[in-house]
Amino acid sequence: MARCKNCGRTLTGDEIGLYRKLVNRGADTYLCKACLADHFSCDTALLDEKIAQFRRMGCILFTAQPPED
Repeated sequence: MARCKNCGRTLTGDEIGLYRKLVNRGADTYLCKACLADHFSCDTALLDEKIAQFRRMGCILFTAQPPED
């Protein structure tokens, strides 16, 4: 399982996808959402919004969300 190169936290698929989308598509080391937010000087909520936006656009870097009941 991939880990954040700054803090060592285990990464989710969405965090890996977000890093690849925003930083480097061919990356093999990544930052977690909190460290990426710090890197871009933004809030993690903005990154969550971007993940949702990219997912709606059909970006294959992000895991599919299960249907809501």
